[in-house]
Amino acid sequence: MMFRDRAEAGRALGRRLQEQQLEDPVILGLPRGGVVVAAEVAEQLGAPLDVLVARKLGVPRQPELAFGAVAPGIVALRDDVVAAAGITQTQIDEASTRESAKLPELADGYRGGSAPVPVRGRTAVIVDDGLATGATATAAARSIRREEPARLIVAVPVCAAQTADELRHEVDLVVCLGEYDSFRAVGMYYEDFASVSDEEVRGLIARKS
Repeated sequence: MMFRDRAEAGRALGRRLQEQQLEDPVILGLPRGGVVVAAEVAEQLGAPLDVLVARKLGVPRQPELAFGAVAPGIVALRDDVVAAAGITQTQIDEASTRESAKLPELADGYRGGSAPVPVRGRTAVIVDDGLATGATATAAARSIRREEPARLIVAVPVCAAQTADELRHEVDLVVCLGEYDSFRAVGMYYEDFASVSDEEVRGLIARKS
């Protein structure tokens, strides 16, 4: 499965979610690329859009390899990577403290000072542009679960099959248009996978608020 860009992927994902007949949904995009997808989903569903900031915890000297992620109130670790990379508890504590400290300012900046959209009692749909390890999505899901949504969904255009299976233990439903046993990098499933700026994220959130 190949998408032209994140906007096309979001429209396709939104159509799939329409089939679920979701009750009182709120769409939560993971910045930055996930917000572009989420904006199209929100448009398709006529639902409010908000941002949910989660930060990857990268292995020292291999920052692209996540040993976990943080989201508001949550540190989620990938125990297999922690063990294989020999990550110490001190390194975990330092990285999680450093990245967690960035979350409030980032979220407030993306929202332009607006209050977050309430999710309690609603259907919370966490959206990203794809899932490889699922570290950030796991942290995000555990964070939103604390806010007591009626239903919690992760929705993405493409994902690794194993990651989707693992996430099904975290949320009520995983919606993925293409699941792959041999998953390539997320960007390999897009013709245009250009970087998304903070300004673009702020603009999308402002237009849907």
